[in-house]
Amino acid sequence: MSSQNSKQAIRGRFLDIQSTVTQAADIANQVRYIEDGLLITENGKITWFGTWKEGEKHLPNTLKVEHYPEQLIVPGFIDTHIHFPQTEMIGAFGEQLLEWLNTYTFPTEIQFKDRTYADKIAHFFVEELLKNGTTTALVFCTVHPESVDALFQAAERHQMRLIAGKVMMDRHAPDELLDTPEQAYSESKALIEKWHGKGRALYAITPRFAPTSTAEQLQKAGQLKAEYPDVYVHTHLSENKNEISWVKELFPEQKGYLDVYDHYGLTGQRSVFAHCVHLEEHEWDCMHQTDSAIAFCPTSNLFLGSGLFPLKKAWDKQVKVGLGTDIGAGTSFCHLQTLNEAYKVQQLQGEKLSAFESLYLATLGGAKSLDLDDKLGNFNLGKEADFVVLNLKATALQKLRQEHAKNIEDALFALMTIGDDRNIQATYIYGQKVYAQITNG
Repeated sequence: MSSQNSKQAIRGRFLDIQSTVTQAADIANQVRYIEDGLLITENGKITWFGTWKEGEKHLPNTLKVEHYPEQLIVPGFIDTHIHFPQTEMIGAFGEQLLEWLNTYTFPTEIQFKDRTYADKIAHFFVEELLKNGTTTALVFCTVHPESVDALFQAAERHQMRLIAGKVMMDRHAPDELLDTPEQAYSESKALIEKWHGKGRALYAITPRFAPTSTAEQLQKAGQLKAEYPDVYVHTHLSENKNEISWVKELFPEQKGYLDVYDHYGLTGQRSVFAHCVHLEEHEWDCMHQTDSAIAFCPTSNLFLGSGLFPLKKAWDKQVKVGLGTDIGAGTSFCHLQTLNEAYKVQQLQGEKLSAFESLYLATLGGAKSLDLDDKLGNFNLGKEADFVVLNLKATALQKLRQEHAKNIEDALFALMTIGDDRNIQATYIYGQKVYAQITNG
């Protein structure tokens, strides 16, 4: 797809969160809703945004306006934790985390040494993201460099902003999925040089989780982070109680699970830790002090029986949180369905999750977690033009419910409770429409 995409103009109802916040209570003050708005983009960036009445005079006569009068346009959804090689094993029955890895995940990932196979799943995966309105994702590949190349090339076709990396794993997994500390270092380094900052691609140093890396490998991961400070770190943390006990057995010299990563220099502003369901108080403090981020993955945490993520605690501790689908332990690519489960996870803890808090987690909060809130997450001028057009009435039930919505917040909450991929009418990446739902008639 050509990057010379000149000007685009979109008219419709727009909703976003204007700036990043540190407390849930602040979000409502930052909501921006324009009933009849105009977005103008040029070469992938937002050059004008405001009301149609104000914006009409900025339009060249020759520019065709794409008009969505009934729909709702929001920033593109940001997925802060997902595994592309696990796409084909979504909905695998009956296990909790450690057994699930051995029974399902590792046998599936072995196939990705075959580049043709990796290409096939990478293409399917990227198309599935777009179909669900996800425009940016932080992605686990497999231990094979071929899997990383396949994914970045699939994303590059759409000029998609994707962050990904090769898994580093030198123990407690099948031989076919193991590398060595030196191999993990050299292969990751080569991939960083090849992909990080190429177009919209960014690289993440990706140790699977502490139990599958030796101290020597984690030291090499930390060395890479020191050598390439603007590269990401992406791993798992405190998902499951048995996993936490195992980490304490494997690393008795550290005071806890997060301390293992912190000791090897793997915490920080561009470090994203998936799950964090069972953090201890000193770990919450470390997350805040190091400016590390959490990927909250509700469908996965429920499916594997891992536990309930304490979102209120994250807000109280001012720790960055984004939303993760965590395919394939997660059960949907769709952020609407993921937020439906996120609401229930909070309800089970006696807490609420408002529609605007949900929108924040899925958009600007995710961008902040990925240290991309200067580029993504809302419709501010100069940002990259990634956005989603939502049909709020995709089913008969939704149509009935929306006819009784009291206001935009109620309409959004209903969408996030009963919505799915049928509500994604169109997905735009870098100002270009890359997905449009096919409708009959």
